[in-house]
Amino acid sequence: MKASPQSSDGNQRMNLVVMKFGGTSVEDTAAIGRTAAIVAGRVAAGKSPVVVVSAMAKVTDQLLRAAAAASQGDRAGALAISSRLRARHRDTTAELVKDAAACAELTNWIDKKFDSLDEVLRGLAAILELTPRISDLIVSFGERLSSRMVAAAFGERGIDAAHVDAREVIITDSQYQKALPQDDIIEKRAAEKLRPLAAQGKVPVLGGFIASNEAGITTTLGRGGSDFTGALIGGALSAEAIEIWTDVDGIMTSDPRVCPDALRVKIISFEEAAELAYFGAKVLHPATILPAVKKNIPVLVLNSRNAACEGTRITSLAPHCKSPFKSIAVKKKLSIIDVVASRMLMTHGYLRQIFEVFDKHRCPVDMVSTSEVSVSLTVDSNQQLPAITADLSALADVKLEGKKALVCMVGEDIRGQNGMAAQVFSAIKHINVRMISQGASEINMSFMIEEDDADEAVRSLHAAFFKDPDPAIFDVEAR
Repeated sequence: MKASPQSSDGNQRMNLVVMKFGGTSVEDTAAIGRTAAIVAGRVAAGKSPVVVVSAMAKVTDQLLRAAAAASQGDRAGALAISSRLRARHRDTTAELVKDAAACAELTNWIDKKFDSLDEVLRGLAAILELTPRISDLIVSFGERLSSRMVAAAFGERGIDAAHVDAREVIITDSQYQKALPQDDIIEKRAAEKLRPLAAQGKVPVLGGFIASNEAGITTTLGRGGSDFTGALIGGALSAEAIEIWTDVDGIMTSDPRVCPDALRVKIISFEEAAELAYFGAKVLHPATILPAVKKNIPVLVLNSRNAACEGTRITSLAPHCKSPFKSIAVKKKLSIIDVVASRMLMTHGYLRQIFEVFDKHRCPVDMVSTSEVSVSLTVDSNQQLPAITADLSALADVKLEGKKALVCMVGEDIRGQNGMAAQVFSAIKHINVRMISQGASEINMSFMIEEDDADEAVRSLHAAFFKDPDPAIFDVEAR
């Protein structure tokens, strides 16, 4: 192992970098090998990595299926899913860890974890009630297993790794399934449990997504929360950078599956990236940006399958872009709720009453349009809608429209560019637009259309606005 660099006074200087690897970056032996090589490269370059990993690809989905099966009384089905996951983790361990004693020790540990999981599933099949707390416990097994396996694989490949249970560092409230981090406690725990390891030249390896409350009960940060874990740790340690390693080359001008000629965005501001993440860009979890913004830590989005690519750099301020837009994101599976009450015309407190309903059900609203007597709101289509609609019906007439998509175009000073709205809607004049939002944000123009029209709208907009991309911002050489 290459020694950590020394400062002029002889004390170890830590160039801390937090590296988060998604499920596809640890999905099998080959992927974990690539991840180990990337981390080893950072160590060789004099960096002190702290590594955060997701569960192996598709494991969380399978754990959720096992939980659902058990809660419906299908004990055999739930245990069968667990058995298949046990075999996958055992087989991968056998391929990763060649030292017989180390492999046997890790395999025994994996068996004990699956024995515990099976016990939980049996209990769930008996009580037939899947509470948020039990759900968090069940899905936590994915990251608990993968982080221990990755740490062992690192050790096999010459990296001095130390496994750390993320639940000892990421402390949250008790809002299961989408818990809120307690920043002050996380900073204290990171200083106690991670910084000393890095100072010793070790590479801490933690599972993302999982956490615990102050009583030590397992919680989770919500789906996609591994990015959030990486950013929380980066912020707590005041890291020099937070790297999000995924299976794409970075943030793109649109989804390459929809627009094959999509370009990589080389640099983008925190504000722009947060808008894209919230409005459907799949590369980042929306909350990822927040801890980085607080500490002004750059975030890099990189591809573990193409480590030579420089990816996308997200910074507090990005250079001026000659092109009007940086990227187009789409958020699908939305619903429009129309609330109409002529009797409430000019009534004080009407809007407050409406939004109190959404607050009661903890349902975020994406877009709002109002007139004298009606309010239209867009929300994620989910199981809360019937209850929300019932509560709103006590205030007014309510109409629900599903299968909508929100198209979000992000760029610089959109509000200050003359004729921009005319250009946008001219490009999609063959598509019916249901709602429009412009002016609320200087960097975002959004509109709501039918979900079936979303891909066509994105292709038309991309063709219109990325004909002559700014080479300082976009990777035009890859075109």
